[in-house]
Amino acid sequence: MPEYTDHHGPEGLRTRGTVIVVPGRGETRETYRRLGGRLAADAYRVRVIDAPDLAAGDPTGQLAALDARLAAAVEGAAGQDGVVRPVVLVGADSGALAVAALLGSAAAPAAARPDAVVLAGLPGHTATGAGADTWEEELDIRTSCPAHRGTLTEDARVRRGSLQEALPGVLFSAAYRSEAGVPALLLIGDADPLADHDALGRVAKSLPRARLCIVRGGHHDVLNDLQHRSVAAEIVTFLETLRNGLVPLVTVQSSTW
Repeated sequence: MPEYTDHHGPEGLRTRGTVIVVPGRGETRETYRRLGGRLAADAYRVRVIDAPDLAAGDPTGQLAALDARLAAAVEGAAGQDGVVRPVVLVGADSGALAVAALLGSAAAPAAARPDAVVLAGLPGHTATGAGADTWEEELDIRTSCPAHRGTLTEDARVRRGSLQEALPGVLFSAAYRSEAGVPALLLIGDADPLADHDALGRVAKSLPRARLCIVRGGHHDVLNDLQHRSVAAEIVTFLETLRNGLVPLVTVQSSTW
């Protein structure tokens, strides 16, 4: 089985950037097929890697391994003219935690250093799905989207019960105290029981270039929840703004709604 799942833009269009997706606890690359296809449709080169196994111990080693895998993923996504920038890392759940911790660690990534990050469903310090004793209860924490619930249920490689896995405290410290200078888009659902909204607000204010977006009715799997179209549109808007030096291409001058 290949190490990555790739999504290419429409034939004949110039690639606008490179997006590497890092899944979260229990998820597989298949989980992000819909998001990958949608971003690729806007001419972004999308590559989904396997989720880091942060519950296996040795968080420092896991971050180093992730750094190496990200570097390889970026390098392998190069076209005839090399890697198309901007390079943006999109992390979800523990994937978001690992990306944030990696950027905030003393050994910040060099080979795979991104131009920006999207951190979706960044879990809080006590973020475990305690009480989710059945698969249906875990799905309720993750999403209200019938299609996404079906994708998770039908994928035999999805690890059920994974949201109950505790994540290393040292990663939370590195992630929530990160002073990474790259632009960051933080996405969180207002119905996400694993989020620490106050802590996320403080993180967003502490970073030099960060935007915190709250998804109404969004659950923990905010990239794949019922609002996935609007969330994908927010990511594309971020990518296009990034290409324009963080100057918004569209601003609202007046509105009656």
